[in-house]
Amino acid sequence: MADTPTLTETQKQTLIVALNEHRINTVGELRGIERIFAAIGSPDLTQPMTTAWMYYVTSNSLLTELRRLTPDYPFSSELLTEARARVHTDPSSDRSWNYCWLTLAKIHTDNLIPRFATAQASRSEMWGGRKVRAEEVKQLKDAFVEEWTTALRGMLRYWKTAPIR
Repeated sequence: MADTPTLTETQKQTLIVALNEHRINTVGELRGIERIFAAIGSPDLTQPMTTAWMYYVTSNSLLTELRRLTPDYPFSSELLTEARARVHTDPSSDRSWNYCWLTLAKIHTDNLIPRFATAQASRSEMWGGRKVRAEEVKQLKDAFVEEWTTALRGMLRYWKTAPIR
């Protein structure tokens, strides 16, 4: 059994300040703090963590990380915007404090990647204005789907279990 982390009050307050000042801005760093806070189980840690996840997604840090994972076929900002909108209209979204996980899970459960990959691959600007064959669009769509799906799976691996109440 893993040791439960212990923090002094000063260390805890330092982490809360870092979260509130948005100095912790990668999914890995946020997950590390979330694990520590979950082990401590102190209720005063919930709001700073919830706020940090919200900021991480709305400040485009999530998009930036997804795009680092998709260098050949940059992750779609429109897809992420759609997933966020769906999280906001989903009544079951209150099951988690983690807006990042909710957004990534929504992309997965609503199978958004193929639809947005098709839209992206079909854009005329992707082809420099030239006429393209359906097989070319499908080939590009498949490349988007593969790279975006790999990135999504990589991000979701940060959670061994869903962060739900």
